[in-house]
Amino acid sequence: MRLPLTKYGWPQVILFPAAIVAVMTLALFAAPSVLPLWATVSVEAILAVVLVWTLSFFRDPYRACPPDKNLLLAPADGRITDIEIVEEDSYIGSPALRIGIFLSIFDAHINRAPCNVRVESVTYRPGHHRIAANPKSCRANESNDLALIRTDSPNDRLIVRQISGAIARHIVCKAAEGQKMAGGEKFGMIKFGSRTELYVPVSENAKCLVRIGDKVKAGVSPLVRYEYQTNHQ
Repeated sequence: MRLPLTKYGWPQVILFPAAIVAVMTLALFAAPSVLPLWATVSVEAILAVVLVWTLSFFRDPYRACPPDKNLLLAPADGRITDIEIVEEDSYIGSPALRIGIFLSIFDAHINRAPCNVRVESVTYRPGHHRIAANPKSCRANESNDLALIRTDSPNDRLIVRQISGAIARHIVCKAAEGQKMAGGEKFGMIKFGSRTELYVPVSENAKCLVRIGDKVKAGVSPLVRYEYQTNHQ
């Protein structure tokens, strides 16, 4: 039977709920002696909501990923906050389309591969913990870059960047150099609110399928499609 909580959440997925349950138990026995019944019930209700949210944050939903090899799928759940062309000389070596996804504290936080890829390198950078909804956070905040190369045609170089936010303080990445991942395969998460970006080489064949404000789901929502026109004589 599949456990609906992510393994990337350990140990917090055990410690946080256990701490909340302990506080709820203490409040249940101690609060009635100092608080009226309505206040005791309110405290228990608030703690119950926090408990449900904590477990929900670490949820690991099943995703049936599209089999289309011409798609680049969202690497994270969340909302599209920015789409722009940037210079990407560190790995891609050419102008790249950057698509930024902000993950709120209510989104599932599992990160997934955008397509069938091989991991060329994983680079961690320490930094600040500013609000991740701001596109400028990609330059200042703690981050982790996965340099990837598509194993299907075209063999484009891609980057998936995990960025911590004002609340998130821990980036989890289990991908390793040389590892091959299938499209939609899980490789990590960012705990408690964050940002994930996808970098794609600019090409007339690569069409962006999303707009700012769109909600996307990791491993399901297509961000980019490779389109090829056949010239008929």
